[in-house]
Amino acid sequence: MSNYHVYGIGNALVDMEYEISPEVMTQMQIEKGVMTLIEEDRHHSLLEQFSDRPCKKSCGGSAANTIIAVSQFGGRGFYSCKVAHDETGTFYLEDLLRNGVETNLQHQTRLEGVTGKCLVFVTPDADRTMNTYLGITGSFGTTELVPDAIAASEYLYIEGYLVSSPTGQAAAIKAREIASQSGVKTTLSLSDINMVKFFKPGLLDMIGPGLDFMFANESEALAMAETDTIDGAVAHLKTLAKRFAITLGAKGSIIFDGEKLIEIPAISVQAIDTVGAGDMYAGAFLYGMSHGMSDAEAGQLAAKAAARIVTTYGPRLSKEVTRSLLEG
Repeated sequence: MSNYHVYGIGNALVDMEYEISPEVMTQMQIEKGVMTLIEEDRHHSLLEQFSDRPCKKSCGGSAANTIIAVSQFGGRGFYSCKVAHDETGTFYLEDLLRNGVETNLQHQTRLEGVTGKCLVFVTPDADRTMNTYLGITGSFGTTELVPDAIAASEYLYIEGYLVSSPTGQAAAIKAREIASQSGVKTTLSLSDINMVKFFKPGLLDMIGPGLDFMFANESEALAMAETDTIDGAVAHLKTLAKRFAITLGAKGSIIFDGEKLIEIPAISVQAIDTVGAGDMYAGAFLYGMSHGMSDAEAGQLAAKAAARIVTTYGPRLSKEVTRSLLEG
């Protein structure tokens, strides 16, 4: 039996979530609906401007949210990442451990520096916009990998955001190679439309000869395939992964199980915050795949989990709520 159901790698970011209006975003020259990498001075400026606003804080980064979801469902997860030897880094490590996720941070010395942060702006239409200062996680690399833990896992999950960092990209490629050599199934999320727009060659390097499974939303899949039709995107993704899921927002999701397309209808809810919906979808799907569910069953669980997460603020649910999704 594998020691871990899913071994994840990604940027370690403390999520700091604020509710704001589109008008304020325009005033502050924040591009709505996407993830934008920002420099340290911009990061400090935004934090200062929002210092008097309520803020919800949690250990995050896309892949971390996914691995925590796997753990909350009852799976065994491991997360490799990089945080600094600062107060925020300590918070991050403790939050991972509280959520039952093992990590390289338990065994490696944290360096001096600034732990990365993701400023998440939620508008009344439930859209989420992210301004990310990578800090020390920008130098996440092969040193943070734990090869024995990768080899002892059932699935490797790679966050597409790593493509924006040369060392992160190298770590993703190395982790995929270790997994492939060890018979571990490889999975990757495209993560964000900007990663596809600006770093497509790097993503293709991370994908390499092909993945076992890929996660993408509609805009990412269309951009990856350089097409304006879902049929075109499906055909292209078949050349990159044996199986995949494309989330379509209110239209649900479609899954290719290696033989046929499966349509998973969306669950109608009143969304108030879409932060973490894709991460939760991937976490629920990975839990399902690693616990004997068919792709259709995993997709239904993922749809239920994503629908639940958008009805609350923040990128994760409590363990009790997450486990309750397995009932019925």
